[in-house]
Amino acid sequence: MSRPAPTQVAPGVHRLGDHVVNFYLIEDPDGLVLVDAGTPAHLKQLTNLLAGLDRSLADVRAVLLTHGHADHTGLAHALREAGADLWIHEPDAAILRDGPRSSMRHAKPERSMLPYLLRRPSALAVPLRLARDGAFTAPAVPGARVFYGDQVLKDVPGAPLAVALPGHTPGSAAYSFTDRGLLFTGDALVTADAFSDRTGPTIVSRCFTHDSAAALAALDRLDELAAEPAAEQTADRTSERMSELLLPGHGEPFAGDVRTATRQARRFGAH
Repeated sequence: MSRPAPTQVAPGVHRLGDHVVNFYLIEDPDGLVLVDAGTPAHLKQLTNLLAGLDRSLADVRAVLLTHGHADHTGLAHALREAGADLWIHEPDAAILRDGPRSSMRHAKPERSMLPYLLRRPSALAVPLRLARDGAFTAPAVPGARVFYGDQVLKDVPGAPLAVALPGHTPGSAAYSFTDRGLLFTGDALVTADAFSDRTGPTIVSRCFTHDSAAALAALDRLDELAAEPAAEQTADRTSERMSELLLPGHGEPFAGDVRTATRQARRFGAH
């Protein structure tokens, strides 16, 4: 099945994936970084993009996983075999170690999928697509590097800040490349959810979220993150930081004030 061509969403930042899931390649002078790892079926899409940059899988230095769900970790094994360091927030390391099907044990969703499918039968296309793409049968990947809570990842090109956002899964996280105005939110804050009729910033439906109350509370941490530079930077620089490009695991990028996105997500609430 053909995949859409990757798109450049910011200088040196490429969006990969398809209408189901996003992952991203970041070019940095110190090496290439992936945020999330799609599904096994995205391998050709990634290698084609790398070939166009005169690079290969071996040039990817780090893979920053926003959480352990199967649609975000499918290429983790191949990338680790090629030499990349995998990073994940410690509470989700067990999903990576035990394989994608273990997420039902380590991060069981709040609700069954059935009521959502009764309301929106078309949403069944999402798990079926993931199954066809090999997401649920990808190899387990032990030995990832873990972080605990918020942490600057100094060994990763660009030295991003990893931000703990438990809720969608216990180990959900975002990655902020402050100097480049990039915030990768994974599934802690998305702009599309196939299991609801929501378009725009939202948390993911309860049939895929471990703790929706925690997921909504995690939005407060994103607000704090947006405000943190204010005490240290000039007004002009603070304004620039606040107009960060939010790059979610599902849906279109959101450009503007992060707090506008979190306010919209809270207004829609858990669903």
